[in-house]
Amino acid sequence: MTKFSIRHLNLHGKRVFIRADLNAPLNKHGEIVDDSRLRGFLPTLQMALGQGARVIVGSHLGRPQGRPDPKMSLWGVSRRLSEILGSSVKFTSDCVGNKAIKAIKALKIRDTLLLENLRFYPGEEKNDISFAAKLASLSDIYINDAFGAAHRAHASIEALARLSSVAAVGLLMEKELNYLGKATHDQARPYVLVVGGSKVSSKIHPLQKLIPLTDQVLIGGAMAYTFLKAQGKGIGSSIVEEDKIDQVKEILVKAQQLNIDIKLPSDHIVSSQVNASANPQISSNIPDGLIGVDIGPSTCKKYAKAIGKAGTVVWNGPMGVYELDQFSQGTMKIATAIASSSAISIAGGGDSIAAIAKTGVGSKISHISTGGGASLEFLAGIRLPGVDALPDR
Repeated sequence: MTKFSIRHLNLHGKRVFIRADLNAPLNKHGEIVDDSRLRGFLPTLQMALGQGARVIVGSHLGRPQGRPDPKMSLWGVSRRLSEILGSSVKFTSDCVGNKAIKAIKALKIRDTLLLENLRFYPGEEKNDISFAAKLASLSDIYINDAFGAAHRAHASIEALARLSSVAAVGLLMEKELNYLGKATHDQARPYVLVVGGSKVSSKIHPLQKLIPLTDQVLIGGAMAYTFLKAQGKGIGSSIVEEDKIDQVKEILVKAQQLNIDIKLPSDHIVSSQVNASANPQISSNIPDGLIGVDIGPSTCKKYAKAIGKAGTVVWNGPMGVYELDQFSQGTMKIATAIASSSAISIAGGGDSIAAIAKTGVGSKISHISTGGGASLEFLAGIRLPGVDALPDR
């Protein structure tokens, strides 16, 4: 880890802007269902407060499309952060306007202020330099502890780091870069990639880079049906990204040329509807009108056997609609297989983290990364804008 760190700074009395990733999953009532990202940020926040900083925390939550949305306010996050920190975290309903400026001016030593969702402004996701300049004017020191968003060239991630006279990584970012950096250079073999989730489109670029570095790839989740359709298999009414089929075919051809084994589900949990009242069944072929919602028991056994022989396992994305109990068995069994393996194991992404928490096997995973897309891209050797923008030691 070559980056300048919070450990190297004197923060006493300074206004310190910490970009965190507090993008916690919420239920339909707007309540936080998993606060692991908040807890992961805690050591950096505690170090800054312990040094006597005036801490300003910025984060995003969800995808509000550049405009305020009460359902994605960070107000509830400020309350939960107060609870786990054990002291008050103030909140302001803006991030660059007069309310935010007034709240920052009122900060005392060892106070914490959480700004409202940065993505309520369109300039955040556009990496707008003028929006970043407004953020830069709020503080003396910039700390990036948001590894989960480091693959995004957003204003508070990339432009703000370049504009800040003093910039460094936080403890969580430091930990991620240290562990994943070692993992990219020293993999125990066989190297098995387990990848799932709903969309190929969000992972196509890192997959193109990462698959040639692996020995075996196990694919599940809704993205598996785009791969199966690319092979000419029947997928019933399952989700498929038609515009990605050609790219998936290229991946399959390249993997075959490199003698890399890509495994796809051989049986499935299928259903006519995706809700708690559904009556799922097992099928090796998905009939018309039915949707694939999880990998089947034979696939679970095949994948678990491959994981058991691995030297390194990287897992990103659930195997099915794990939020519903009747569609969660594939994801739970994969989590258990990885935890039972003697392999070096790395899991990343909010859904994978939630599944690990649900299974209770977190202590048996070598490294649980707070970044899904970021960890996948880093391991694939893709440069992360949020890391590149920060100064080296």
